[in-house]
Amino acid sequence: MRRSVERHEVIVVGVGGVGSAATYHLARRGADVVGIERFDVPHAKGSSHGRTRLAQRALDLDPATATLADRARDLWRDLEATTGRDLVTETGSLAVGPTGEDPVASARRACERHGLAFEAMTGGDCADRFPVYDFPAECEVVYQPEGAVLAAERGVVAHVAAAIDAGATVRARERVCDWSASESGVRVETDRDVYAAESLVVAAGGWAAEAVDALSGVVEPQRHATAWFGPSGSPDGPGRAAVAGLDPAERPPAFVATVDGEDYYGVPGIDLPGLKVGRGDFRPTAPDDVVEPTQADERPLRAFAESHVPGAAGAPLRLTTGMVTTTPDMQFVLDTLPDTGRVAVAAGLSGRGYKFAPVIGEVLADLALDGATDHDCSAYALSRFE
Repeated sequence: MRRSVERHEVIVVGVGGVGSAATYHLARRGADVVGIERFDVPHAKGSSHGRTRLAQRALDLDPATATLADRARDLWRDLEATTGRDLVTETGSLAVGPTGEDPVASARRACERHGLAFEAMTGGDCADRFPVYDFPAECEVVYQPEGAVLAAERGVVAHVAAAIDAGATVRARERVCDWSASESGVRVETDRDVYAAESLVVAAGGWAAEAVDALSGVVEPQRHATAWFGPSGSPDGPGRAAVAGLDPAERPPAFVATVDGEDYYGVPGIDLPGLKVGRGDFRPTAPDDVVEPTQADERPLRAFAESHVPGAAGAPLRLTTGMVTTTPDMQFVLDTLPDTGRVAVAAGLSGRGYKFAPVIGEVLADLALDGATDHDCSAYALSRFE
């Protein structure tokens, strides 16, 4: 039996961190938009799940990227005001590493280039200032007070709720089977219905290359594990109170750190005591094959916490795996496909895209409705890989 075709102005495929933002920005502009998500809203299979994400301003060296980061920061605050949900917690951020090397060198350059306030200190100074941390005394540290922690899944829910309030339709548990685009519009077939629209937005995360042939060989999904450890030691031990959720004013800054040649990051709890810890261990994995975390994933993260975050090396509260989808140059793909200009794509966010989600959603809305954007996205063109 032939299925009827449901018509909209824009179809969004993928309603995670970026797709939810795109759906919201399209709806708030009055577009008739439907967002289609193959899993739940939110879900734990992609790149936007979990409780927190780091928003560190000192990581954005490129001026265009820094401008996008500033716009994203404003849009996060706007979304908080629109929805009444707490999404951004300013904690400050640290870049820690050997003197003269990254991530410290790039953090210092970013702060100087963009006029951001920062303080330089040693690892020993850092331990005095933030007792929860015990980085090697000889390390160099850059502290940037405007670093923040984002509530990740809460942000997806906020964008979806605001999109629906603005008139969007969001449908979960519906898998896209095929799509096509022509000069006259786009057609999307799912395992439930058939849709037609003037334009299409694809924000499929780790499944982007499966959804868009032009991304094959450009984006690579990788498995990434994180651990969340609760407070440890005696109640009055070094730094324990700061991670126990007793006093938000004592909450320690988030960090990225290179120690003994390994890259780590840590994000303090904003609604759960303790600290989330991850490291630069990314393993190419088909998106449907990402497996649950194991004790082998936990061990190096625990060893790091025991050595350098002694107040937050308690029992694990959460172990998670998810995906980081990278490009060869570790920059985003944010562009329209060339054939008709009707398909806008965001992909390969390379482990740092969540903080940009609101502005990427805004760019995708521009591309879908107007075919162009005022934001400088030239560095993210798909054609750079040709």
